[in-house]
Amino acid sequence: MNKSIRNALLAAAAIGSISQAALAQTASTAQPAKNVVLVHGAFADGSGWRGVYDLLTARGYSVTIVQNPLTSLEDDVAATKRALDRQDGPTILVGHSWGGTVITEAGVDPKVTGLVYVSALSPDAGETTAQQYEGFAPATEFVLDKAQDGFAFVDRAKFKAGFAHDVSDADVAFMRDSQVPINLSAFGTKLKNAAWRTKPSWAVIASEDKAFDQAMLDHMAKRMGAKVTKVSAGHALFMTQPKVVADVIDQAARQTASAAK
Repeated sequence: MNKSIRNALLAAAAIGSISQAALAQTASTAQPAKNVVLVHGAFADGSGWRGVYDLLTARGYSVTIVQNPLTSLEDDVAATKRALDRQDGPTILVGHSWGGTVITEAGVDPKVTGLVYVSALSPDAGETTAQQYEGFAPATEFVLDKAQDGFAFVDRAKFKAGFAHDVSDADVAFMRDSQVPINLSAFGTKLKNAAWRTKPSWAVIASEDKAFDQAMLDHMAKRMGAKVTKVSAGHALFMTQPKVVADVIDQAARQTASAAK
């Protein structure tokens, strides 16, 4: 065979292979995300997601709940990555409160097609979580009880007012007494990545949140370019407003698939 003809055929075959691969990748990313990974915040554990879990699984989603150790940003990101490694396709990654910092770092995983922030923090790369509070009014009703080892709980006497004012007294008592403390040094760790820079984002903001200044939540959502849903609720909206949160996650799953087509 003439050398030039052979080279032309090889080039055509290569182009065909690349095109097929590109088409396969496009088809894959165009599929609706059927996996959801939920990441809790500080002073709580994954059990608070039960209402959201029930609603999403009833809609056919495969839902995984991360149990953050809250010992460092690196440890929480590692726990989230372990959950992402178990997913079999496109995934919506969701974080509440401190969990927003975690998904911002971990969300660069290629399986993640969208991010949902539930009254959550969202630092940029090179920023710390603590920096997000600068220039905003302090959350005077959200009081921490700091231990000598650097970990902190929400003050027992202030727990209902600061964390869950719209939760029943019985549930507040259980939440207060089952708190998972966070190592406060995590708030001083700079992020290496900001997944919201490259992934579409949604924000569910509790309009009665006492853990954050409302202006702070609005500012973070605006900077991300997030699609915002506001709901009349306190900081524990991941528990008290499961339908609102589940609806936004469902929206994220459907809209990321539509955008990929």
